[in-house]
Amino acid sequence: MKKFRQKAGATIWTGNLILLATAVFLNRFGQGLLFGARTNFFIETLGISGGQVLWLEGIREIPGLALMFIAALTMRLPLSRRAAASVFIMGLGYGLYSIINSYAALLTVAIVASLGMHMWMPLHGTLAMCLSTKDKAGRVLGSLASVGALASLVGMGILAIISKLLESISLDVYFMAGGTFIIAAAFLIAKLPTNIGATEVEQPRMLLKRRYWLYYVLTFLQGSRKHVLDTFGTLVLVNSFGFRVWNISFLLLISSIVNMVSAPYVGHLIDRLGERRMVPLSYTLLTFCCIGFAVIHSIWTLAFLLVIIKLLTMFGMGLSTYVRRISSTEELTPTLSAGISINHVTSVAMPLVAGVLLPTIGYEGVFLGSAAIIAISIPFALGLRISDSSAVVDV
Repeated sequence: MKKFRQKAGATIWTGNLILLATAVFLNRFGQGLLFGARTNFFIETLGISGGQVLWLEGIREIPGLALMFIAALTMRLPLSRRAAASVFIMGLGYGLYSIINSYAALLTVAIVASLGMHMWMPLHGTLAMCLSTKDKAGRVLGSLASVGALASLVGMGILAIISKLLESISLDVYFMAGGTFIIAAAFLIAKLPTNIGATEVEQPRMLLKRRYWLYYVLTFLQGSRKHVLDTFGTLVLVNSFGFRVWNISFLLLISSIVNMVSAPYVGHLIDRLGERRMVPLSYTLLTFCCIGFAVIHSIWTLAFLLVIIKLLTMFGMGLSTYVRRISSTEELTPTLSAGISINHVTSVAMPLVAGVLLPTIGYEGVFLGSAAIIAISIPFALGLRISDSSAVVDV
């Protein structure tokens, strides 16, 4: 009987969740095509410097800074329609990369793509968690992360093969193709029912509550080191160690394989052992990885550390599942949106500061600073307790 109950409860997939997973696949496949060529496109095609890349990362985060207010303006629209519109804007912005030829134009289209991406970030998690129960939120997010990693794997694998065999092909082509696939994902999301995430209680347009203060603090600190862990590592490998497009795409391909296999287990571990154990552990390991990136100059060791860093950042889903477990459905989207805006206070500022300091402290100093910020996060992450009194049961 116990085995039967486990087997019956093992399936998390519904028709709507499969549709969402298909859209996630197309979205991440498109991103895999263009992200693999992104760093080389900046340096080789547009000829911009490492400092300019860091400034770009800061400026393109401005829509995320205003996300709480953007979410407030669109809150009355159905969740699935907001999600579809955000992915469409993202695909349009990335597609426009294919026609730019200056740094000013790059900043413009980057903001368009970033607007769509940042609108999608809380909606993606909200859609997924509204299609699951609270006790399986981690499994659902982990499974979708695995689907996304598989899509990135396929996209970057195709990029690696084409860029190796046809080195003369323009990098613009990858952005045009990637944008097209992302727009196709938007049309699939639009097919989801409009009642997903609907509540009898009216959802607040904006929400900041004391009960979520740990989430706000941790997402604020997370923004301080986000771009160092996300894009700056690959920039270092291209700028300082001469990685080509196929080198970077192959490395990201390996990272996608690791994340694809690991993501469901990461979600399961968060559900089983709790955010209070897994998030601090991931922060501790990330601290050591950043220190290693600063003090070790072996190219293969750095490549290995980059794969581990991208794996450990997946435990960041624990902040979303923490909010899901202690919040009611009507508070989920505005709380996640507020968190992203808080996150972007630092994710906008820190790349700009790092871009100014980079010529003086080098990439090693940037990674040491990130290690310090992550270490500061650990005591706060140890406070992620979910008690009976803090949990809210939806009715």
